[in-house]
Amino acid sequence: MKPLKALGAVGAASAALLTGCAAPGTASDQPASEPMAGMANPASVWCVKHYHGMLEIKKDKDGGEYAICHLPDGRSIEEWELFRADHPQK
Repeated sequence: MKPLKALGAVGAASAALLTGCAAPGTASDQPASEPMAGMANPASVWCVKHYHGMLEIKKDKDGGEYAICHLPDGRSIEEWELFRADHPQK
């Protein structure tokens, strides 16, 4: 292969790779507020691992789900309320 043709082939391949990296619909295009599949809810993990709580999934009037953390001492608290109490904003 002549050097000029080889350089053109390398350039075309590089352009194709860069275009593929910037394709729409990648995970980085998703808003940060949407949970990613396979990732644990940090508030749920906090309830179970740090408080040894039991989770109860409930639905609000609009059909949205939330969880109640039932603590070993008998108290019940919404999981995110518990998480935020232990992780105050700076």
